[in-house]
Amino acid sequence: MPEKNKHLEQENAELKAQVKALSTLNPALYTGVNDDSDEIDLAELWNAIWAGKWLIIAITFVFSVGSVLYALNLPDEYKSTVLLAPASSSSSSSLSKLAGQFGGLASLAGINLGGGGAEDKTVVAMEIMKTWGFLETFIIDNNIQVEVFAAEGWNRSSNTLIIDPELYDVDSKQWVRDDFSPSKGQTVVPSSWELYGEFKGRVSVNQDKASGLIRLSVEYFSPIIAKEWTGKLVKAINAHIQKQDREEAIKSIEYLNEKINETNVADMQAVFYQLIEEQTKTLMLAEVSDEYVFKTLSRAKISEEKTKPKRALVTILGSLLGLIMSTIFVLIRHF
Repeated sequence: MPEKNKHLEQENAELKAQVKALSTLNPALYTGVNDDSDEIDLAELWNAIWAGKWLIIAITFVFSVGSVLYALNLPDEYKSTVLLAPASSSSSSSLSKLAGQFGGLASLAGINLGGGGAEDKTVVAMEIMKTWGFLETFIIDNNIQVEVFAAEGWNRSSNTLIIDPELYDVDSKQWVRDDFSPSKGQTVVPSSWELYGEFKGRVSVNQDKASGLIRLSVEYFSPIIAKEWTGKLVKAINAHIQKQDREEAIKSIEYLNEKINETNVADMQAVFYQLIEEQTKTLMLAEVSDEYVFKTLSRAKISEEKTKPKRALVTILGSLLGLIMSTIFVLIRHF
């Protein structure tokens, strides 16, 4: 028995030694004490921020002053808006009726009668106004390349645009920019894609889903030019769709006359004559109507208040950015 007890005591001693060794390696597992080394100490964070408060104040002040100077150097921009409505026509409703009666026959003859009328034309016109081709043609036809690409502000007292001398020489009337990249195919004269990129951001077209009315807006440095461009855009899109419909109606009439001469069936000839009548109405409206797609409900006015920039907002955002960045820098330096 004494030997057995002695053996047990020896085993207990060895076991206690092993436990002691393991507890030394990871005390939290065996003593029940939690390890808080990975937890965030809010007091330590606050102390770190407080210790670097002057650095935070200095960086925030620099950002605030910079944002104020940046906001003051931004040129004012003005918005001119025209309210439009889809132009309704008796021809549209007539063509819609014919589309239901003779749509299949007309498609066999190669004639597209449509069916949506003014609403379809409105949607098409709105999408065309956002395209590269239409805006490029508008810029070239109105010769406003310099105003679109080289202007950087507006002098209210003299009512003249401020042209960037690094892009365009007003005296010699030549482009002089030196930041173009020949390797990318760029030249001194801005390309049509560059002009489109500068101009598309100034034009917005939105339709109210409830009323169906359209608002066309142009933002620019000069409120006078913004108003002029708004009116010209309405005329341009009306003329563009008008020209397309006129050409399509002429081709349709010529084609239908050929089909009439080719058939001796009286019923078929009657249908073709009715189709020619409706195409003639479309051609007549395309010839005489100036407001072919969009009817102006409220003309654009010269804005007296700027819409951009929001200088107070720019200053606040700049100050907040400085505060956040300086705080992060102080915390990173501390830890």
